[in-house]
Amino acid sequence: MNTFPDTALDVCCGSRMFYFDKNASSVHFNDWREVDEKMSDGRRLVIKPDSLHDFRHLPWEDGIFPLVIFDPPHLNRAGASSWLARKYGVLPKNWQPYLKAGFDEAWRVLATGGTLIMKWSTVQISARDLFKAIGREPLLGDKKGKTRWLIFEKDGREELECID
Repeated sequence: MNTFPDTALDVCCGSRMFYFDKNASSVHFNDWREVDEKMSDGRRLVIKPDSLHDFRHLPWEDGIFPLVIFDPPHLNRAGASSWLARKYGVLPKNWQPYLKAGFDEAWRVLATGGTLIMKWSTVQISARDLFKAIGREPLLGDKKGKTRWLIFEKDGREELECID
């Protein structure tokens, strides 16, 4: 049986924009990149995760985090060197399996009884298309506005269905 770490896992933290405490010790911040640069408009972009891993290939054991935060790239088009592309990342053309792999990996490290919080922008890809791509719908979340906060609960029913 895995013991839960006392931290949440943010699998793709970026610049930690929505955190009130950007250095919260209760969160392990992960991203695939480390950035500290001045952008063309003078703004500074800082991405400094605790660990560097692609969110589709996480090194942690199954089911060890009680809380997983998943804020993947949500743009499927942006100028290659634009502020948006640098700050948020851009999805590949074949974005559906990319996001599915990322969600599945976040789900894998989430403990049974745990919560996965997903942030999604519907500016370029609808929530309906996202749910179709990842093969799940959230337990709850907001249904209006362009930025969606989606809550998924891992209740163990899937694991029970796999047992003979």
